[in-house]
Amino acid sequence: MKAIIPVAGVGSRLRPHTLSQPKVLLNVAGKPIIGHIMDKLIASGIDEAIVIVGYLGEMIESYLSENYNIRLTFVNQQKRLGLAHAIGMCKEHVNNDEPVFIILGDTIFDVELSGILNSPSSSLGVREVEDPSRFGIAITNNGRIVKLVEKPNEPVGNLAIVGLYYIRNSDSLFACIDSLIRENIKTKGEYQLTDALQMMLEKGESLTTFPVNNWYDCGKPETLLSTNEILLKSHSTESSFPGCIINKPVFIAKSAQIDNAIIGPNATIGENTVIKDAFIKNSIVGNDSNVQHVFLDKSIIGNNASLSGHAHEANIGDFSDIKLR
Repeated sequence: MKAIIPVAGVGSRLRPHTLSQPKVLLNVAGKPIIGHIMDKLIASGIDEAIVIVGYLGEMIESYLSENYNIRLTFVNQQKRLGLAHAIGMCKEHVNNDEPVFIILGDTIFDVELSGILNSPSSSLGVREVEDPSRFGIAITNNGRIVKLVEKPNEPVGNLAIVGLYYIRNSDSLFACIDSLIRENIKTKGEYQLTDALQMMLEKGESLTTFPVNNWYDCGKPETLLSTNEILLKSHSTESSFPGCIINKPVFIAKSAQIDNAIIGPNATIGENTVIKDAFIKNSIVGNDSNVQHVFLDKSIIGNNASLSGHAHEANIGDFSDIKLR
């Protein structure tokens, strides 16, 4: 089965980190966000992926091609006109009536997909949320979706679509996306996938839901760090360094150098990074960085960064050179 993975976004809420790399390549618990997604998809039986790239897309293409031995097709979305527009660009790469599984590229999830991918009808992953205005909302009756509303201004329900879509009848989806674009139907200035799915409903398509309780948002610094904390519970490494204290859970790359430091809990340390005379917890430090003489908590340090000084909270991007005094 094919998966469609849209990863063309800029990730502006994660700047400065996304100024030099796509959001989906940010390290969480020792692996890029999209790496966690690909591992789950392959384990669920997905053997082909259509990846929609845009901003810094060549970096995503390189990472996936070098690390995953499945058939990969890359589609370049030069103008980001909305999720429906992105999905519609994949039409020529999907066979007639072929089921597809769509997953947003910043959605790390823990759901058993085998049953869902064999469902007789299309099904959307949902969960209850406190702020429905940030999501597409599904209104259901006896387990079936009766209406979909994209980011409602007024309360209509709290069952949010969380970025996992099994589409049994892909022809119907692509036809509805074509109609949206042809008739220039936009919501909040974009062609929305939720609107295309609502059009499918109106044409008689059956849509059901499946619960997604373990769904991890990586869209903002604070949610990236909380996702890192959750994933480390199952991705922690066994590490020891002379003269150092390691408080699990942590991920420390084998090539990292740790000297006179306290690491963890909930810390990720990337490849070839040097940590000396430091205390780092609840933080992510990227690859090839140098961190000395600091106490870091709730911080994100990019790749090829140099940081030294005293106790602070930091959020600095790749190739930075900061001295805290």
